[in-house]
Amino acid sequence: MEILFHKTIEQCRQLGARGGRAHARNLRLRQSRPPVQPVAEIPDPPSETVHQASLRLDAQFPRLAAAFAPRPTLRAPTLA
Repeated sequence: MEILFHKTIEQCRQLGARGGRAHARNLRLRQSRPPVQPVAEIPDPPSETVHQASLRLDAQFPRLAAAFAPRPTLRAPTLA
């Protein structure tokens, strides 16, 4: 940021004008180019569904098949 310090007001205005001219030049260049046409891509159909993948993983790793199954809660005996 040394570029902005120790400058007169006129020098700061010149720096700002230089940036404004560069911005306008870039804007004109951008507008003069023909617009880019998006490429229409047809997505590939999924090879398997989430459910099929889950079943395949359960068959591959049977010890993990019930990892997220709800567990019975242990209740403390009540004193009556």
